[in-house]
Amino acid sequence: MNTATIWLIRAILSHLLTDFVVQPGTWVEDRKKYHFASSRLYMHGFLTGIMVWIFLGWKYWMAAAAILVTHTIIDGWKSYQKETTFYFLADQVLHMIVIAVCWYFTFYDWDSLPALVHDISPDRRFWMIATAFVFLTTPSGILIGKLTSQWRDKIQDAESLASAGKWIGIIERLIVLALVLQNQYSAIGLLITAKGIIRFREQDRQETKTEYLVIGTLLSIGIAIATGLLAKM
Repeated sequence: MNTATIWLIRAILSHLLTDFVVQPGTWVEDRKKYHFASSRLYMHGFLTGIMVWIFLGWKYWMAAAAILVTHTIIDGWKSYQKETTFYFLADQVLHMIVIAVCWYFTFYDWDSLPALVHDISPDRRFWMIATAFVFLTTPSGILIGKLTSQWRDKIQDAESLASAGKWIGIIERLIVLALVLQNQYSAIGLLITAKGIIRFREQDRQETKTEYLVIGTLLSIGIAIATGLLAKM
């Protein structure tokens, strides 16, 4: 393995140790209770930064400092959220994104940046795909909200349901777009099946809510597939 690969593995190992092995449960409870006023939150962030610094080596102190600060902010944000699988995964994904960004900027050859920008600027495919990914975030979410408003307005907890589904829908559409661009259409079928099993298994769910969720899901996935096909053209 080269240095970059070992660096990334060590950073991930350090994160797993500090977040799941050496962090006391009392620290987590204190963070949930006091949020950004919790001293345990900052102790955990400091421990995370020190451990990743030790694992990576002293010369990577800038990456360790970035991980320390962002880890503290992300955990502070999570302390306000409900204890759900979604927020647990969101928390871990954000931590991994920070590690990936630190890894990228640590080993990226900055001398080649002007050449990269020069190559990308006239690349029509790059800009089309970038536009497709941006469209499938908030813009398409607003469109879906408008199209499903007649069902949403009949549901009692509509606002909380829409808020919870916002980020799920964005992630779902981005995954579908990536699969379409890679011609992995069968994987989209598996994604739809898995979501159907998880989301529509409740027997006591009111009919209007079920219709709202089904229509919203089909619109979300349909728009993502159409956008992916358009981008491929």
